[in-house]
Amino acid sequence: MKPITIALAKGRTAESTISLLENAGIHFPEFDPTSRKLIFHTQDQSVSLICVKAVDVPTYVENGAADIGVAGKDTILESQADVYELLDLKIGACRFAVAGKPETSLGDAHQITVATKYPNVSRNHFLKKGIMAETIKLNGSVELAPLIGLADVIVDIVETGTTLRENGLEVMEEIEPVSTRLIVNKASFTTRSQATHDLIHKLQSAMEVEK
Repeated sequence: MKPITIALAKGRTAESTISLLENAGIHFPEFDPTSRKLIFHTQDQSVSLICVKAVDVPTYVENGAADIGVAGKDTILESQADVYELLDLKIGACRFAVAGKPETSLGDAHQITVATKYPNVSRNHFLKKGIMAETIKLNGSVELAPLIGLADVIVDIVETGTTLRENGLEVMEEIEPVSTRLIVNKASFTTRSQATHDLIHKLQSAMEVEK
């Protein structure tokens, strides 16, 4: 039988995810986070693991190259991928937030300029509030944008808020909690229902034990 394939985001949450998989009885003996190898298998070849960039996880899952994916809620929302989100793995908890200078007020604004790594999330958030958002996509140091007049506010992931405070910014409103989620290809969820549900159940059981 073809193995269930899991797409795992490289990065800081990968080791926590691997630990959770191992606690669920899903072991990848050859997995090494420092290795350049991209595909790993369980001993019985029933599950394969592919290591990809976080932003690519939803794409692999949506297009069926992976049955299951593990990625941050931020990546999933920004991708707008057509997948099922089935489980919050409670790893890497933080939040999406709008931030700006203390004197900035959204008030009755009808249009706003937003600097962000997440233009889709930003536009959708402000659209719900009846505000047209012109987004400027930046890949780093978004906190700089309001300070030099490039944007009115930023939308970014906030964990402790330290970086914002050190740059004279503050959270104006929170958009949504963010953590690592498990997503499933819609076709796999139907055609490989038993194997998919078994794996999800194992993860849920492991999470209960960890509590």
